[in-house]
Amino acid sequence: MNSIEDVVTVSSAACSHDLSVMALFAQASLVVKIVIVLLLLSSLWSWTIIFAKWSALKALQKSANRFEESFWNCGSIEAFYDNIKNRNNDPFAAVFSAGMKEWRRSSKNKTALHGITLSDRIMRMMRVTLGREIEFLERHLGFLATVGSTAPFVGLFGTVWGIMNSFESISFEQNTSLMAVAPGIAEALFATALGLIVTIPAVIAYNKISSDINRYQSRLEGFMDEFFAIISRQLDANED
Repeated sequence: MNSIEDVVTVSSAACSHDLSVMALFAQASLVVKIVIVLLLLSSLWSWTIIFAKWSALKALQKSANRFEESFWNCGSIEAFYDNIKNRNNDPFAAVFSAGMKEWRRSSKNKTALHGITLSDRIMRMMRVTLGREIEFLERHLGFLATVGSTAPFVGLFGTVWGIMNSFESISFEQNTSLMAVAPGIAEALFATALGLIVTIPAVIAYNKISSDINRYQSRLEGFMDEFFAIISRQLDANED
């Protein structure tokens, strides 16, 4: 009879411990709570960056399709430039405009300036603009990389701290039963799980967005080279 009563007592004690997510957070120590809050804020900001970058790249791809279709179907690049020169929110238009501005500004003086020819100045202006546009696209990606590399260790710190609290409670209560250490262990494992939940999407998104930006940059560089070839042929024709 005593053994049955002991089992019932242990079962009742187990039911009295709420191991839900909110209960684990409420019962956690201050340090573990800080770790959990930091991980949740990091996750929130990471998803904000992820959705913003995905939507921006999707819009830029559509804009690039429209721009290239209009460019290759235009009759005159001069007239095309006059129509789109105020479009500063599209990298293709920005690179094209940078080249055209330098061409118009320097076409009257084709002599080399400090050894730099007009074609060199046009290419340099376009490359500077391209670098600026790609740098803007890569903004905040460093945060995803940081979260992906540090969040597991932040969660692990919360885990270690929770286990330390469990051992401390054992020493104080002189009780090594599972019910004495279960809340602390659950709290510790929750910090580990949360660290992984924050890390995995950040790493996957960082790799995917970086790959998309690299492909977009290659496409933009390809257009820049083709446009520069057109400019070079025009300069050669004017010299003749």
